[in-house]
Amino acid sequence: MKSFQEIIASGRRAVLHEAEAIKNLEGYINEDFAHCVELIYQSKGRVVITGIGKSANISQKIVATLNSTGTPAIFMHAADAIHGDLGIVQKNDVVICVSRSGDTAEIKVLIPLLKTMGNKLIAMVSNTHSVLAQQADYILNAYIEKEACPNNLAPTSSTTAQLVMGDALAIALLEYREFSSSDFAKYHPGGTLGKKLYLRVSDLYHNNEKPQIQSNSSIDEVIMEMTTKRLGATSVLDENGKLVGIITDGDLRRMLVSKRPVNQLKAFDIMGKNPRTIEESELAVTAFQMMEQNNITQLIVVNQGKYVGMIHIHDILKEGIV
Repeated sequence: MKSFQEIIASGRRAVLHEAEAIKNLEGYINEDFAHCVELIYQSKGRVVITGIGKSANISQKIVATLNSTGTPAIFMHAADAIHGDLGIVQKNDVVICVSRSGDTAEIKVLIPLLKTMGNKLIAMVSNTHSVLAQQADYILNAYIEKEACPNNLAPTSSTTAQLVMGDALAIALLEYREFSSSDFAKYHPGGTLGKKLYLRVSDLYHNNEKPQIQSNSSIDEVIMEMTTKRLGATSVLDENGKLVGIITDGDLRRMLVSKRPVNQLKAFDIMGKNPRTIEESELAVTAFQMMEQNNITQLIVVNQGKYVGMIHIHDILKEGIV
């Protein structure tokens, strides 16, 4: 039986070994890498990524990353390609073949078929003397000296290097085309990430009532408005409909503690005169950040300074974006 200390040491060795392999990759980001980025950017087709075994698994992840950052990509399993799936590759596509050795049987069969079709071929490979590397138009050098596996058999450091090289390619392409956060939102419309990037205050506040009272309204009217609209606050408007303040549950509590004669007070006597507002076009996540920073639970929503409604922190929490 291994002791806990021996198990911990084993895990740490693997991490350090792979970290070293990744560190060395920086030196392989060269002119070929730049040519690959330029080639893919200028291409009128897609990026077809192929591989076999664990390299095929990594290929699928690289495809997903490219697609999500604005580079159209598709996966083609190398074994399936030579049994009918080669039709995936279209005239203007760029093909990336991912392989540690570059000399597996399926890859050797696939290479001449791709060359015959006339597609540009990029090799992501550890062995730059392999058949794949020699036949490729460009090389993404993912060299590793040894796997983290003590038997140097299980794909570990090699697949990690491939993964990181794929990320480097995707990020270089992203920056080359000046891919923005708004572009990113187009490809991630669902889930928390997408909502953070596209969900706006205007998408949420319309679901709420619009609490408002006049500045000379009685305290009874204030309480009734806040109770029926159920947002824990109400806006205060002057006779011209201009926003002049806000009254919250906290303002009512402070009024009661002060023991001032309630029947003699008006809304303007207890309102906050500098209410926090947010334009309806702002992102919902920005509204949440404002509430957090100011330790409040609602914001007055405006359109070019005009009061249009109110957004509550629960509206944002319900969407699951924080």
